[in-house]
Amino acid sequence: MNIALWVVQGLLAAAYLAAGGMKIVQPREQMVASGRFEWAKDMTDAGVKGIGVVEVLGALGLVLPWLTGIAPVLTPIAAVGLVIVQVLAARVHVKYGETKSLPVNVVLLLLAAFVAVGRFLDL
Repeated sequence: MNIALWVVQGLLAAAYLAAGGMKIVQPREQMVASGRFEWAKDMTDAGVKGIGVVEVLGALGLVLPWLTGIAPVLTPIAAVGLVIVQVLAARVHVKYGETKSLPVNVVLLLLAAFVAVGRFLDL
């Protein structure tokens, strides 16, 4: 079980680092112009960057506390935070008619929930 949790933690961390990093680095206008981020047109630049920061911090929280043994309880807490991020993201995607994104939201939510439960049980 520990190996499965580590694999999922690594995959989720990579996904959230990439997604969050893109939101931090790429200008909001460029995201909207790509046609893949309709929701970003109604947000401020700071709002989009804030979401990116939350995703990057969540990615780090999935791995670093458990890896270092420093406050390992933060790993399942980070996973719960990412579950919440996905619930909110799914809600926004539905609002903007971006239903093609929903399966990704569901998979990320389920994987984060798996990590949260698994790591809470390991404490």
